[in-house]
Amino acid sequence: MADRRLQVFHTVARLLSFTKAAETLHMTQPAVTFQVRQLEEFFNTRLFDRTHNRISLTSAGERVFEYAGRILDLYDEMNIRVRDITGDVSGILIIGASTTIAEYVLPAILGEFQNQHQDVRIRLGVSNSLGIVHMVESNAVDIGIVESPVANKNLAVDVCWRDQLVLICRPDHPLAGTAKVPVHDLLELPFLAREEGSGTREVISDYLAQNALQWHDLNLSMEFGSPESVKSSVEAGLGVSIVSKATVAKELKLGTLVALPLDPPIERPFSFVYQRQKFRLRAVEEFMRFAHERCESEKEALASAQAEIL
Repeated sequence: MADRRLQVFHTVARLLSFTKAAETLHMTQPAVTFQVRQLEEFFNTRLFDRTHNRISLTSAGERVFEYAGRILDLYDEMNIRVRDITGDVSGILIIGASTTIAEYVLPAILGEFQNQHQDVRIRLGVSNSLGIVHMVESNAVDIGIVESPVANKNLAVDVCWRDQLVLICRPDHPLAGTAKVPVHDLLELPFLAREEGSGTREVISDYLAQNALQWHDLNLSMEFGSPESVKSSVEAGLGVSIVSKATVAKELKLGTLVALPLDPPIERPFSFVYQRQKFRLRAVEEFMRFAHERCESEKEALASAQAEIL
């Protein structure tokens, strides 16, 4: 219902790129250009200066950008308030999730949520935790889910569940039969790590610091851009690594990897992150509520299983 020209213009102005705006809006670049030109014709003035493959806002463009943001925020607020009254949950929900969460945690949650709310269309963007925070900051997603602390104090952070990290190695590795692995036992082993910007790497960095260690104290052998690459390399005998326990369920079942708790143990929060001042769509509110409920049920099931063992 909000003027499509304003939505498109605001996205281009925020990203200062027609190409990135087209990707964000799932439109073709000519369609984005057409919408902006229509708005320029409406105001009878240029809204962007275009020079050397770069764009910048004109004075008029800066004024339109300011008002467009306020108009779109009011539209979102109106949408939320009316749907609160009607109980309707629909529309597009754009979620950004870090790699581990997107690949191993979210699929089951999104499947159940979609079954309950079939009028909600879900779009998922995947990056490392740092990339997801940038998406939230630039309003490219409605909500992000990350696996590391968030430094930007202007963003709201809501912890949903806690994730256990474990040491993984091959079943024939000398450590495989160990009940717990002291962190200092890792120093001489070839260690496989995630890339810079990864939430897993950041959590491991904090863990090392808490134990008076740094990355250069480890025998860092290789770095990888995904959990799958790390696991495959550990299976191939190239070293050991620290990963989320949620990522190795299949390998543990098949017996291709062994997961060992660390001493001291290492945990991290999986957190929702979103703009503090931005009105959240009803679909976002419902998704957060659903995910929290799912998290609580998982905690209760785990506590019950542990009680039976004891």
